[in-house]
Amino acid sequence: MSTPENSPILIVDDEPANLKLLDKLLGGQGYTRLTCIEDPREVLPSYARQRPDLILLDINMPHLDGYQVMEQLRALDDPLLPPIVILTAEHGRGHLLKALAAGARDYLSKPFDRTELLMRVRNLLDARRAYRSTHEQKAILEEMVRLRTEEVVATRLQIVQRLGRAAEYRDNETGQHILRMSNIAALLAGRLGWSSAEVELMLHASPMHDIGKIGIPDAVLLKPGKLNDEEWEIMKRHPEIGAELLAGDDSSLLRLAREIALGHHEKWDGSGYPGGLSGSSIPQSARIAAVADVFDALTSARPYKEPWSIERAVAYMQEQAGRHFDPAIVEVFLSSLEDIQQIRERYREPD
Repeated sequence: MSTPENSPILIVDDEPANLKLLDKLLGGQGYTRLTCIEDPREVLPSYARQRPDLILLDINMPHLDGYQVMEQLRALDDPLLPPIVILTAEHGRGHLLKALAAGARDYLSKPFDRTELLMRVRNLLDARRAYRSTHEQKAILEEMVRLRTEEVVATRLQIVQRLGRAAEYRDNETGQHILRMSNIAALLAGRLGWSSAEVELMLHASPMHDIGKIGIPDAVLLKPGKLNDEEWEIMKRHPEIGAELLAGDDSSLLRLAREIALGHHEKWDGSGYPGGLSGSSIPQSARIAAVADVFDALTSARPYKEPWSIERAVAYMQEQAGRHFDPAIVEVFLSSLEDIQQIRERYREPD
């Protein structure tokens, strides 16, 4: 059990007689972990080894004075920097204020009163133990909050993933398509300068791009042939339905998922839907998702079509740069084809 007597104490004084006196005085009161230093240049290495709970520090010393030692200790930016008691033969209010301003917690003039010194050492060690306990409790609470936050994020992510699977069950698209599309989108986002955290969000949010198809009637969604004009108008509602499903949550994940769901069918030239947005007025997340989604859809087999060859799909993407797609994203897409091929192979359809 931690007690004041087994708290490590660092004593710094260039006079051996003073060190011997303090060692004997404190040792006689049961303090067992005393480290005495004559050369103030050894304070930092000793501090790193001992991590003392109290420092008794002389002011006038060769090489480094007490003020310089305190400056070095403050530069460590240690949240648990221990209290420092100045022991000095210097008298006067100016020295007291200078020591306190430099970081000292207390100040005793030599020759010091034995009883006063012991009482101040005891009081400061008790306060130190209370502060350390509070600091440790704060760290425990912060860790509990972190773990709880991770749990909430993981739960939200699971819900999003299950919603994505629900949309897959209603459509002709497969889970492998969702994996390929989201990984390609994350790859492109990273190559476009998104941070690692933003790329992670893209990976988990982009599978929601077609969640609105849950609200499209089977007669339209699963029709094997070409949709007529009326059916096409119904189908074009799925971005807005998806946005409505994902609305109302302030998490960055669902905000991004909503942005992608609403905008991934907009086109660079303004001919897309549902808002007829054009150019940079379309969120970049949706522009990225559009490139990833269309390319994988073209190169994937569907009940109503054979897969396009890579060459044909790439030619189409180039042709549609500046029309359907953001030209800058197509450029990054083209320079990333080797990595995209690896993603397609990793998540290829089972035989």
